[in-house]
Amino acid sequence: MGRNTRKRRTPLAVKAMAATAALALGGGGLVWANFYASAHEPDHRSWGGNETKAAPARVATLSCPDVGQRLTDVPDAARRGVAAELAALDRQITEAYARLASTRDAQAKDPGFVQNAIVGPLKEKRGATIDRIRIDVQRAGGSFDAALSGLAACTTRDADQTTAGGQQGGGRQGGQQGGGQQGNGGQAGNGPVAADFVDITKVAPNVQGKPRATRNGSTGTFTTRCGVNANKNHNTDNVIVAPGVANGAHHLHDYVGNQKVNAFAGNQTFLRGGTSCRNRSDLSSYYWPVVRVQDGTRDFDQNADGGGKEGNVGRVLTPAQAEIRYVGSPVSKVVAMPQFLRIITGDAKTTTNGLANANAHWSCTGFETKVQLTAQYPICPQGSKVVRSFAFQSCWDGQNTDSANHRAHVAFADPASGACPAGFKAIPQLTMRLVYDITPPAVQNGQVKNAYAVDGFPEQLHKPATDHDDFISVTRDGLAGRIADCVNRGRNCS
Repeated sequence: MGRNTRKRRTPLAVKAMAATAALALGGGGLVWANFYASAHEPDHRSWGGNETKAAPARVATLSCPDVGQRLTDVPDAARRGVAAELAALDRQITEAYARLASTRDAQAKDPGFVQNAIVGPLKEKRGATIDRIRIDVQRAGGSFDAALSGLAACTTRDADQTTAGGQQGGGRQGGQQGGGQQGNGGQAGNGPVAADFVDITKVAPNVQGKPRATRNGSTGTFTTRCGVNANKNHNTDNVIVAPGVANGAHHLHDYVGNQKVNAFAGNQTFLRGGTSCRNRSDLSSYYWPVVRVQDGTRDFDQNADGGGKEGNVGRVLTPAQAEIRYVGSPVSKVVAMPQFLRIITGDAKTTTNGLANANAHWSCTGFETKVQLTAQYPICPQGSKVVRSFAFQSCWDGQNTDSANHRAHVAFADPASGACPAGFKAIPQLTMRLVYDITPPAVQNGQVKNAYAVDGFPEQLHKPATDHDDFISVTRDGLAGRIADCVNRGRNCS
């Protein structure tokens, strides 16, 4: 799927919205506070009101180097310990962001407060954690890149640097922006903002054609029907990235397929887990961050870790449709997926990492073959529904079911030719399409009302580019081989 390459132009002068959101820690978790209001004017207005007071720029979020993405040599014996330390890095950022959001008065009075009370102590904690990672790796016989020790320091970013066009790495989406809002917006004060939305009818077509199939290609499809998580199987863990760590994701996931997936599950647990799939031999786990409508309502996790306490608020939406399909390679046959293969597609931290690993695709029914968005959420016309879609990596290194950074063992095929990189084998490509009934948000005076957003780490500000999807391949009774055979024979199976 292609991406719009037009960059958004951010106005140099806009009216600051004085009553946009900040985070304040209270009994109900993250709640509204005065984020961008003048330090000399009390906030007495509600979200979405008419704001006229200009405000100085303030720190919007923290940007911390992603240590996990840089790890390439972690011996098996050190994997669990390193994962726990990486989860500690995420927790430290979450805690620092909460402190950033709840100390606006102190920041207004002391220009050095953020550096001295938040960023400096965070660097010390991160440095100690990275050193523990070094010890774990070296103790298990691995090599540690000394440059990783230089990733302890975090920086701050203002609101202009977090808009769709201002993301590090370059925002790729264009179209109408719906205002120059400078605040962090959102029902919990950490996004989304008006600039995160675009009227899809005003975006130029950007979907590029797929590589042409050759005589050696595998043109079949295999569909597995696993439901929409109507039974509300949720948790805030991530067993791939943070095994053994409760709330390792810091946001809520929908789970379909395997029903026994949490931070403490292992391969044998998966085999006993049962499945929501009609094909009882499909025990694979398919999980993704939930989408919420921020219309002022609360959900069951309003006061919970990974939910309202970390800025993920609003009503959790169950997809109207969830389509899971395996497709082939246009230029070669595929090999069966290995048992327990783990794949993460997309990047939950693109607001700070940039878009290099982004693989989010947002569209609307009736527009999917024309427009796919990465760095903005679509506002769909009347009668059209919001669509999230994912096309996973379809090339495997032939040896490993996971890797230290959870990326190196799989790869994307070349978008022009469809061929896998040297040393990789084509596997059935997992594709997912999630459809949601969402009342279109309204953008008025630079504010977005009744916004929707994907769950995420709080400092990532609910940006659409942070969307991602997770998969663990678990099959029995020869299903993996049957999927590959169906795809290779050019059949349409289910």
